[in-house]
Formats: sequence, C-alpha cells, structure tokens
Amino acid sequence: MEPFFAIGLFLLVLFVLLGSGVWIGFALLGVAYVGMEMFTGRPTGDAMMTVIWRAASSWSLTALPMFIWMGEILYRTRLSEDMFKGLAPWMGRLPGGLLHTNVAGCTIFAAVSGSSAATLTTVGKMTIPELRRRNYPEQLTIGTLAGSATLGLMIPPSLTLIVYGVAINESITKLFIAGIVPGLVLAAAFAGYVVAMSKLSKSYNPDIEPAVPFLEKVKRSRFLVPVLLLIVVVIGSMYLGLATATEAAAIGVIGALVLAAAQGTLTWQTFTESLMGATRTSAMIAFILAGAAFLSLSMGFTGLPRALAEWIGALQLSRFELLMVLLVFYIILGCFLDGISVVVLTIAIVEPMIRQAGIDIIWFGIFIVVVVEMAQITPPIGFNLFVLQGMTKHSMSYIARAALPMFAIMLLMVFVLIAVPELATWLPENMRQIR
Repeated sequence: MEPFFAIGLFLLVLFVLLGSGVWIGFALLGVAYVGMEMFTGRPTGDAMMTVIWRAASSWSLTALPMFIWMGEILYRTRLSEDMFKGLAPWMGRLPGGLLHTNVAGCTIFAAVSGSSAATLTTVGKMTIPELRRRNYPEQLTIGTLAGSATLGLMIPPSLTLIVYGVAINESITKLFIAGIVPGLVLAAAFAGYVVAMSKLSKSYNPDIEPAVPFLEKVKRSRFLVPVLLLIVVVIGSMYLGLATATEAAAIGVIGALVLAAAQGTLTWQTFTESLMGATRTSAMIAFILAGAAFLSLSMGFTGLPRALAEWIGALQLSRFELLMVLLVFYIILGCFLDGISVVVLTIAIVEPMIRQAGIDIIWFGIFIVVVVEMAQITPPIGFNLFVLQGMTKHSMSYIARAALPMFAIMLLMVFVLIAVPELATWLPENMRQIR
C-alpha cells in the first residue's frame, strides 16, 4: 500500500480511539497494532513485547521518575510560602512590583520540578491570594502566572526534554544545559512584559509596598537559600560533569527529602503521597512512551517517515519555511494533546525531516519545548488554563484572554531562537565535560 494511504488509516484509527475517551497510551498501541496487522507479516504480539520492553528499560528514562518524585516532595513542603517571603522584599519596589514574584517564583520552582502543572499550582496557591489582597490587576496576575508556569517545561530538569532525549536517543544532560539560557531569556521577556504593563495599563493601581531596609531584605532571603542550594547542587553536578542526569535526579530526591525534613513537613503521609504521585505520573508517561515506540516500529514498516521526509525534501523548502510548517503543525497538535504525547507521537516522522534539513537535534528539542509551552496556554485544552480555572473560578475565555500576551511572547521567542540558534547550542557545545 502507498505510504500516504497508511497515514490516512493511522490518523483515522487514532482519532476514533482518542474520541472514544481511550487513554493516549492505549490509543497509540491500538494504532500500531492495526498498522502491524495490515502492513507486515510479522507476529504482532512478539514485536509489541520486544519494543515495549526496550522502551521501558531505557537507562536514560530512569531520570524521569526521580525528577518527578523530587517535584512531588517539594510540592508538599512550605516551599511556595518561603519563596514568597524571600522574593517579596526584593520585588516589591521594582516597576511591576510583586507581579515579578510570579515570574521569579515560577523560574525558581521550575528548576526543581520539571513540571508545568506543579510549578503553576505551587506558586499560584501563594501568589494569587497575596496579589489580590494588594489590589493587583486580576488579568495581569493570571496571565503572568499562566505564562511563567510553562518555564517548568524548559528550565532543567524538564520532563519534556527527558522524553525528547529518550525518543531521539540524545544526551539528556546536553538537552538540560541547552534549556538554561533560552529559559532565562524567556523569563526575562515575561518580566519585561510586567514592567511595560505597569507603565501602560490603566487598571494597574496596586497598593504601594513599604520600603524594606537592605539588611532586612538580606535577612528574609534566608527563606530562598535551601531551594537555591538544591538547584545549584542538581544542575551544577550536571554542568560540571560530576553526575549524569539520572545521578543528579537521585541527588535531587535526597536533597528534597532533607529540605522537607528540615522544614518539618516530612511525615509518613507526605512521603507516601509524594511517592504514589510520582509513581502514577511516571507510569502514565512510560505507558505513552511504550505506545509511541510500538507506533514508530509500525510506521517504519509502512515507509511513512521516509516517504514524508522525501516529500518535504522535494518541496525544496528552506530551513525557515520548514520550521514555520512545523511550528503551525505543533501548535495545532498541541491544542488537543499534552506536550509529552505530542513529542512521542511525532518524533519518528519529524526526525528524518530535520536531519535531512541539517537542523541541530539539540536546538530542535528546545524549539519543540517552546512550542509545547505555547500549547499549555492554548484553548481548547491548554492544561495550564484548566488548572488556573480551578484555582481562580474564572471562565475559560477570561483566562485564555489573560494568557494571550504570554502566548505572543513565546511565539516571539521561537523567532528569536531561529535568528540566534546559539542561545540553545553554545552552552552544550562548549561543555566538553558533559557526560
């Protein structure tokens, strides 16, 4: 059969399964099973078992549950409360005031969580009531929180980058290092937006924060020391080549447990809840990866990835034109699937295209993450929008409008990455000690 008939069949089966409410992992396995039965003569069951075992036994994947567990432990500590206490004195007198705590708080927690949802929930549960009490514009509060929380997908440790690295067989540590500068640039862009809106918005009229003496600021900064120390240890161990991503994740879990114990929040209940939460999330992601691995094998027998790559090559698109096509493709797909599912579902098809176009694999991972970040705040199923709706009780349309400027900033970031690819490639290329 022609490869393009195969893609039509794959999409039809996928949409039917997803539309019926089947889990994404089951849907991917179902599509792959149909493809194997129709396009190959191999024993489908044997192929499925072999591929799933190979996908599930990847050593690189062991970093995933450890980083998830680290984030789950910290989520159950007083981290958000302490972060606000430590950040507020420094942010209160800046243009934009305490709105910067949304950006800075999300940036800090993203560096110990790796999850956009965990970052949003942890920072939001503290900053939203405080900003409301000080009369900050509701739309700016929600918008900056929605956008800044997506930094959990970019700043290491990023669960999406782990999944991308496993799927494309690239160094997780290099991908983590590549995400640092773009993540900080994006955070700076969000902070710049806060400053601009504080000057231009007619609804911006918060209560003026009292001046805090410098020594008092330094004293309150002690609340930030534990989490900043954890960030330095986890990321620094990878940066200096002292630990792989998996080893750094194990260090992070130990550090998170020590931090929780020091705060007095490490009880048997919080320990078991964090462990079970990490187990559920890890199992879900591993199941999706297993389904995607089997689907990649099935598609390989149809010749679909190669045929699509040849078709794209025949169009003679420039590098920029190809990236624009992929940008639109991922934004549309991200409106209906979560980020990890988007990555594992498409990478088998997209990888030959980007390699043929001479696009750097590390750079493309950062490109995908920025676009997936955009999808987190894009209707109809932007996950961050649902989390914010539950926290604020606003309508989905109100939250989507509040997040729209942040979407535009992330879209601008895509073009900045294309124009200055060194933002993502310079640091990992110059870290020769990375393992």
